[in-house]
Amino acid sequence: MTPALHWHEPDHPLISLDPGGRPVSPNRHVAHRKSDDAYLRELGYKPVLARRMGPFGNFAISFSVISVLSGCMTLYGFGMNTGGPAVMLWGWVAVGAMVMFVGAGLAEVTSAYPTSGALYYQAEQLGGRKWGWYTGWLNLLGLLGAIAGIDYGAALFTGAFLNLQWGITPTPGKIMVIFLCILALHLTLNWFGVRLVSILNSISVWWHVGGVLVIVGTLAVVPSHHQSPQFVFGEFVNNTGWSSPVYVALLGLLLAQYTFSGYDASAHLSEETTDAQVSASRGIIHAIGWSWLAGFVLLAGLTFAIQDYAGTVGSATGVPPAQIFLDALGLTGAKLLLLVVIVAQLCCGNAETAAASRMVFAFSRDGALPGSALWRDIDSRTGTPRKAVLLAVVCAALLALPSLYSPVAYAAITSINVIGITPAYAIPIFLRVKNRDRFRPGPWNLGSWGVIVGVVAVMWVVFVTVLFCLPQTAPVSVDTFNYAPVALAVVLLLASVWWRKQGSSYEVPAHSSDRSASAYEEEVV
Repeated sequence: MTPALHWHEPDHPLISLDPGGRPVSPNRHVAHRKSDDAYLRELGYKPVLARRMGPFGNFAISFSVISVLSGCMTLYGFGMNTGGPAVMLWGWVAVGAMVMFVGAGLAEVTSAYPTSGALYYQAEQLGGRKWGWYTGWLNLLGLLGAIAGIDYGAALFTGAFLNLQWGITPTPGKIMVIFLCILALHLTLNWFGVRLVSILNSISVWWHVGGVLVIVGTLAVVPSHHQSPQFVFGEFVNNTGWSSPVYVALLGLLLAQYTFSGYDASAHLSEETTDAQVSASRGIIHAIGWSWLAGFVLLAGLTFAIQDYAGTVGSATGVPPAQIFLDALGLTGAKLLLLVVIVAQLCCGNAETAAASRMVFAFSRDGALPGSALWRDIDSRTGTPRKAVLLAVVCAALLALPSLYSPVAYAAITSINVIGITPAYAIPIFLRVKNRDRFRPGPWNLGSWGVIVGVVAVMWVVFVTVLFCLPQTAPVSVDTFNYAPVALAVVLLLASVWWRKQGSSYEVPAHSSDRSASAYEEEVV
């Protein structure tokens, strides 16, 4: 049953009603819609970013960051080895359902606090400064890891295309050069301003939808041989070295969970979105819902078209979906579909760069990063935090550099992404449930379902966070070690050290409608 969403604007200015029409105490009333800039000032921030993104553009950035043509394609080989077709398809359905709970909980909190800081601002308002601090560092780590993971994945697919087109061997050095070129492209596009980013994201939506339909349609029509429904929905494959099918099936859920990340982008771009209290929340939910549908269709289409399972897993191209295209369609068809995927991945990385740079800007605005005065600077012509964009891109490049020397570095990058961003999603939801008397819902809210949805969301995030930390391949060695718990421990350690050194300068404005906007502007670092 889908939680009912309630919209309530009290008729009497002194009496607040809950979604069921019952009077409630003043600190729990449902906030009604206000002008974007006025509400941002009430939250404690002076509007400085250009508000040029509409509701569709806000949805488009989260849809582009989730990017089923990036996540599903990049980790398809992982899924083939870790549970196989049955776990990929049914795992996608199950994980998508649980992610809807997380998205709904996050959307409700975002409606109340639509700022570029997003998760860490929400956590600070509901739990205090330390909650905000650690949430911010986890979120930032995840976003920077996401840029590295997405763009490096695009580089891998580009390398596969170059191999098919010109016979170029995709060595680690060549992949790194491609990766750096992709980062430079995203840096340039994001420097032009949020309007161009919004346009590109809108194009990305239709490219993703059209791309999934073209790929699945072509794979359904052209090949003379297809796998049976029993194989696609029932075949279990275990190439992990672990003997327990239950354990392997649980590990296989990570394909879907990795793909279903990044929808906080709608919240991070809320200060540049019109009608942000509603648009950002809807953007989160719609992005998850449409990605859920598109991803299932894509995974099913790919799996039905597998011609040689073992040959696909061990593909010389380095990316199993490219081998599926090659076996099913021939060289020309494979290259054309690879181009469809590569363009989608480039759109995904560009959207993630925008989201991460806004997080850098917001965290610096509140004095939480080294050199904050530099990274919070806004370009007067474009209304864009250009220096924050540059920092995000440089950090992503540094995170991916170990891929030159280690075959497991890319897995570590994806671990950094998910182990940072997934717990960060749960923290504001947990605090909303824990401190429900402090939470004042925004116009987009879950009504009486808010606590139930929040509890389910937090339980799921705890479960998958543990799952991300478990060893994925046996026997465990240097080459197969899961670096996710190391990444989590390192970021928490760094956040703790930096808190002791710089925490006193970290100051997030309080949300209070009783104080003047000018007073808030004076307090913002």
